[in-house]
Amino acid sequence: MRLLLGILFTLGVAALVGLGGTWLALTRGQAFGGLSVGAWTAWPRQGTASIDPYARAMVARSGELPVGSGDGLAFIARSDDRGAALDGRCDVLLSGMTPQARYWTITLHDPNGGLVRNSMQRYGFTSHEIVRRANGSFEIVASPRARGGNWLPTGAVERYVLVLRLYDTPIGAATRGREVTMPSITRKDCP
Repeated sequence: MRLLLGILFTLGVAALVGLGGTWLALTRGQAFGGLSVGAWTAWPRQGTASIDPYARAMVARSGELPVGSGDGLAFIARSDDRGAALDGRCDVLLSGMTPQARYWTITLHDPNGGLVRNSMQRYGFTSHEIVRRANGSFEIVASPRARGGNWLPTGAVERYVLVLRLYDTPIGAATRGREVTMPSITRKDCP
């Protein structure tokens, strides 16, 4: 009887640890083979046949269609460059250059994957509509208050996620983080 209780206890602990680890990986957006550059993370194998089981479960859970490996790559940022979560009540500055790509989009999403609602109904920018400096770099301010220039309204949500999708880009599974230049994410003003 004692042996049976010991086995049941061990199986219960193993199931709890396994299911808890899986839940944590799926809700935190962690999968194997991620490419991290500063605050940005992408999973180059997500749009391929060699997708890992955790990434496959993340895709199934979110219902999103990943960008195919031949089409491009999606980078996600949940925090600024210092590791602080992106807060819609604060001003956040995205500056610099994007990696080489024929076309790109940057959008604000809530933690559940939906677009951040705001009164301006502006949800992102594309590479064709952004105002750039003479050297090709740009600045985007994500803020609850209206700004001139490249402004993304956050709707003063508590948390949001930035998604940068690169289309027709040479970045892939064999790319290392030091080979990629990503826009910096800096928190400016926070009440």
